[in-house]
Amino acid sequence: MKTKFSIILFSFTTALYAFSAHAGNHSPMAIVDQDYYPEASNEKITLGKFLFFDKVLSGNRNTSCATCHHTLTATGDGLTLPVGEGGRGLGITRDTGSGSSSIHERVPRNAPTVFNLGAKEFAIMFHDGRAFPDDSFASGFSSPAGDLLPVGLDNPLAVQAMFPVTSATEMAGQGDENEISIAAAANQLAGENGVWNLLAQRLRSIPEYVTLFREAFSHINSAEDISFVDAANAIAAFEASAWRADNSAFDKFLRGNKTALSRQQKEGKKLFYGEAGCSSCHSGKFQTDQSFHAIAMPQIGPGKGHNSTGYFDGREDFGREAVTGDPADRFKFRTPSLRNVALTYPYGHAGAYNSLEAVVRHHLDPVNSLNQYDASQIVLPSRPDLDALDLLVMNDPTRVQEIASRNELASTNLTDYEFKALMSFLHALTDLSSIDLRNDTPKRVPSGLSLAE
Repeated sequence: MKTKFSIILFSFTTALYAFSAHAGNHSPMAIVDQDYYPEASNEKITLGKFLFFDKVLSGNRNTSCATCHHTLTATGDGLTLPVGEGGRGLGITRDTGSGSSSIHERVPRNAPTVFNLGAKEFAIMFHDGRAFPDDSFASGFSSPAGDLLPVGLDNPLAVQAMFPVTSATEMAGQGDENEISIAAAANQLAGENGVWNLLAQRLRSIPEYVTLFREAFSHINSAEDISFVDAANAIAAFEASAWRADNSAFDKFLRGNKTALSRQQKEGKKLFYGEAGCSSCHSGKFQTDQSFHAIAMPQIGPGKGHNSTGYFDGREDFGREAVTGDPADRFKFRTPSLRNVALTYPYGHAGAYNSLEAVVRHHLDPVNSLNQYDASQIVLPSRPDLDALDLLVMNDPTRVQEIASRNELASTNLTDYEFKALMSFLHALTDLSSIDLRNDTPKRVPSGLSLAE
């Protein structure tokens, strides 16, 4: 009961935020330092940087956080759906692996970008919002781990960092391939033989990591003191520091430089916060109401195990409903922030749209866009058995109609001139320092594992 109540309370809180964020305002206030958690120490950030790129945190030592959130692809991976455990390569060159070690399935949802997640308002994590602050749990957070989630996590971003390592398709590995995958398959996350402690043991065995943890955390005096909570907190500290993005042309405009936006961008801004209706969901300082909406997004890939009436293949993704249990939340997904949106393709919870123009046009006419979906824009490495699942839902008119019937976004008519102005404004949300993130990549990691694949 406490979980259901906490979801209702959190939904009310986010709805109230959504209302207050844009009611009576035509544009948000400027972002300030106080909108973010305090900056972590350099030692903690340095440790987090190594951990983020180190494959030692995966079951088979072949994937890292950076595999799907890389500096070369704007903290995403450039793919419609991630190719996690078992794949080889980076970004759009990543393949599905080979032989018995190849991937078993694609990761079901698009890899979200990590920009600005050190801001306090990003209290909810994942496309379906399944992790968020909740004092009814000892950890202070509601999450897929429930009461198993350890105490001591710094913030929701650190909570998020606890889970990719527990996913068979992302980092843990499949079946009985390794001790991590065995624990993950048994949903054994905590405890001596749980995923998190097994990974902490690996870190304790690497002398350089022991030194780095001791330098980053005052409570760590020896290898035995290292926990995966510490690792998650360090990873979150690195992400929050490295990928703060609040110095776009629009930010400069909001801070008083009225020449920072071109005439066309100002016209696009007026449309965004006016008749185009974008700010009804993309409100607030980071252009998100932190809520969930069904906008007839195409469903690509293996799905999340959900089924509409009469289906038993588990190939659908009900989004928020899977968290709340409320059928009214079916096909609702979190409103993404639009900061750096021009850099973060593909778009949608299943990465269905490969260009910013295509996803904006979807928003202008969602149901027609869904019905006319062009699958040629899917960006995925091909393998016959995987390909057979990619469009299973989209090739079924009944299931497509079910997605369309839940759409809550009205169509909007824009002239070509207005559309170009709106697109110009969206490009004005790019922080130019985010275009080249190469310096955020370490040249090596303490485990000695390769950074290349």
